[in-house]
Amino acid sequence: MTETLDATDWAILAELQRDGRIALTELGRRVNLSASATTERVKRLESAGVITGYRAAVDLDKVGFTVLAVVRLKYPGNQHQPLRKLLGERTEILECLRTTGEDCYTLKIAATSMPHLERVVNELTAFGSTTTNIVYSQTLPYRGVAGRPPERPS
Repeated sequence: MTETLDATDWAILAELQRDGRIALTELGRRVNLSASATTERVKRLESAGVITGYRAAVDLDKVGFTVLAVVRLKYPGNQHQPLRKLLGERTEILECLRTTGEDCYTLKIAATSMPHLERVVNELTAFGSTTTNIVYSQTLPYRGVAGRPPERPS
C-alpha cells in the first residue's frame, strides 16, 4: 500500500503515532480534513493493515521493571517453534527480532531485578548461546515512522 499513501495519510500516521487517543475531530483539524473524511481515511488505513493497533506507552521503571536488557541469541537449529512458544509465555520478553549475521535473534527484555533477568536469560540458553547487554538509558524512545514516505534509492 506504500504507493497509495498520500501526504495526508502520512500526516495522519504521524499524528496517531504521537497520540493514539486523539479525537478524530482534532485529528481532522490537524490534517485539514473533515471528521468524516478523517474517519474514512483511518478506517482505510486500518483495514489495509497499515495501522495494526493502538497501544499505551508504559514507563517500565514505574511498573517495577527496573532492568532493561538487549539479548542476542545464536540459534543453531532450524526448529524455531520451541523458541516461539517460550516467547509467547515470557511476557518479560518485550520484543524479538530475527536477524542476519552471527546472532539469529535480538531480544529486548524487561526484568524486575538482575536475578530475574538471569532466570529469563538462562531459559534462553536452552536454545543457544546468548550475549546480554544491560541498557543504561534510552537515548531515542520508539517514535514510529516519519510522517512522510520513505526515501527511494535513485
